[in-house]
Amino acid sequence: QVQLVESGGGLVQAGGSLRLSCAASGSIFSINAMGWYRRAPGKQRELVAGITSGGSTNYADSVKGRFIISRDNAKNTVYLQMNSLEPEDTAVYYCNADIRTVAARRPYWGQGTQVTVSS
Repeated sequence: QVQLVESGGGLVQAGGSLRLSCAASGSIFSINAMGWYRRAPGKQRELVAGITSGGSTNYADSVKGRFIISRDNAKNTVYLQMNSLEPEDTAVYYCNADIRTVAARRPYWGQGTQVTVSS
C-alpha cells in the first residue's frame, strides 16, 4: 500500500515563508511526476507546481518567482518552498505523485495540509 504524508503547513504572516514536504512510502517501484495542488475556499483545486522524475519543473503563473518545487528521489520526497506568501495563497495544499507499484501505475494523493496567510 502506498501513502503520501504531507507536513509543513501552518499560519504565517504575509511576506513570510513556509516549506511543505511530502514523503511517499510503501511498495513503490518508481515515481514519475510529482506535484502540489491547492484548493482555496470556494474555488476549484488548481495545480501549483509540478516536477518530473528528471527534475523539469512547471509553475502556476500566480506563484512563479515565489515558490520553488524540488524533490529528493532517494527519499521519495517532494518539497515546496513558498516565499513572499500572500493572503491569496491561503488554501489546503495537496501532494500528488504518479507512482508505479508492482500491480499498477496511478496517481496518489496526500491528505492535505492547511496553509493560512494573514494580512
